[in-house]
Amino acid sequence: MRALNSLRWKIALTTTLVCCTVAAALGIAVHNVVARQVVGEVRKDVDRELEHALGHYEYGTAHGDVHAALDPPGLPGPLRALVARGRTGSMVGTYQGKPVMWGAAPADRQALAVWIPYENTRARLRDLDTAILVSAALAAGVVALAGLFLANRISRSLTATASVARRISAGDLDARVGFPAGDDAPGTRRSRDEVRDVARALDSMAASLQDRLEAEKRFTADVAHELRTPLTGSLAAAALLPEGRPKEMIEDRLRALHLLTEDLLEISRLDSGVERADLAQVELGRAVQRAVASSRLAAEVRVVRDAVVLTDRRRLERILVNLLVNAHKHGRPPVEVTVDGPVVVIHDHGSGYPAELIEQGPQRFRTGDPGRGRGHGLGLTIAVGQAAVLEIALGFANAPDGGALTTLRLPVGRLPEGS
Repeated sequence: MRALNSLRWKIALTTTLVCCTVAAALGIAVHNVVARQVVGEVRKDVDRELEHALGHYEYGTAHGDVHAALDPPGLPGPLRALVARGRTGSMVGTYQGKPVMWGAAPADRQALAVWIPYENTRARLRDLDTAILVSAALAAGVVALAGLFLANRISRSLTATASVARRISAGDLDARVGFPAGDDAPGTRRSRDEVRDVARALDSMAASLQDRLEAEKRFTADVAHELRTPLTGSLAAAALLPEGRPKEMIEDRLRALHLLTEDLLEISRLDSGVERADLAQVELGRAVQRAVASSRLAAEVRVVRDAVVLTDRRRLERILVNLLVNAHKHGRPPVEVTVDGPVVVIHDHGSGYPAELIEQGPQRFRTGDPGRGRGHGLGLTIAVGQAAVLEIALGFANAPDGGALTTLRLPVGRLPEGS
């Protein structure tokens, strides 16, 4: 049923239905015109025979025609009644079991009737109807095939365009439909193709979006890089201030700004795709315990089943620390870290992740101004970027009993020999 609901079948069925409707209307019209003409010729013949029979009857001579008689027993009742009212008429009926065309006229209060065979005329009409049906069926078949062919071309183009749109929405900004541009050469005329227009508009939008994102990435990297040097100098200068609360506040703010700059530089490197993992075989349980200890944050580590994974220990630690910081900043204790094979689950007992984060993934920065939009900080963004480098499946969800659940599924494998 899903196939019949597709665009190609809808177009094919619609064109076939329209063709059948038109063919039926034309067939009925042709049948009526031809039948009226053929039957009219037979009526003329029977009227001529009836006129001859009346002439012979008036002069009292034998009409000499076995197809004429007074009040024959097979004369149809409606025609007999018509003659009784003094009128002349004709109609199709039967005589001795065979189809005939009757003609009758009043003659001395009797019905003088003639009849001629009608079998050949009926056969002609049947042949006509058969020809009309065969022609209509052939026309409907040809139109259905043509409609299916055209609908298939349109459907393929739309399917390709939809596939590219999904790839772009998933982050593949290099995806393009790529319709050839040869038909747009100057001096050439081409027919209007709305599907191609949509595809080219999608390609143009993707190229514009890609250029804009690349410009934003370069801007972020340039700003972070330019801030790095003066911040380092400011931290060194702040160390020369006299001890006291003002010095502590200045150093604290400068360190926060320095960490933000480093995060921006890391995100810029992740966005540019230049980051490469230094893979090694790592005991996951020990690596998780080490990352939790280095974070200096309270968390309960439980190793249900240990596993050896193929990963970059430094990047994995960076991911885990960022997730623990986020759990303590936006959740509530206790924070539990469970290792079960190649899967690590971090569970806090706060209010859980927002629905938009679960559906769309982390967005950069967090702000309470609804007019400016809401983000989820740079920590989760960095965690997602580093997970992509390590080919770790990172998932965000809310636990049934409350709290946020972050799941990491690490790849299991062995290093190639000689690495």
